[in-house]
Amino acid sequence: MFEQISTFFTVEMIYLWLNFGIIPFWIILIFFPQSNFCRYFIASIIPYFILTPIYIYLFYNFYISGFELSEIFRLYAGIDELIDLFSSSSFLILFWIHFLAINLFCGAWIVRDSQKFMVPKAMVFVPLIFTYFVGPFGILIYWIVRIFFAKKLSLYD
Repeated sequence: MFEQISTFFTVEMIYLWLNFGIIPFWIILIFFPQSNFCRYFIASIIPYFILTPIYIYLFYNFYISGFELSEIFRLYAGIDELIDLFSSSSFLILFWIHFLAINLFCGAWIVRDSQKFMVPKAMVFVPLIFTYFVGPFGILIYWIVRIFFAKKLSLYD
């Protein structure tokens, strides 16, 4: 049975499903941030309950195919080791899930924080778009916007 599943859910297929599957979450975050659906299903733990089994499936699939999970720690050895790791589709797809999950988490935080400080939805639109594509830059843009609505300069919250 696992062979049937693994022949359908290849790395390329999972990559496509992840890319298309994450878009509805972001559409809801960007266009319907005050909806109950967004609050309970997007800005909660539910997206990570969806992404975690995929992560576990990939880890297991790579483990049985001979990928050494200890190789992941080579990324700390230098830039050449990181480049070598990114040449492996196994490592790259794990990184991609990691990237999607963290950016979605940051986008959900922006939405919750903007509601706390009553930042208008139009002012959150651009930071959310940037967070989707280049996470840290979007968070920086939101932080600058947030200063004006929170009326304080806070480096932590």
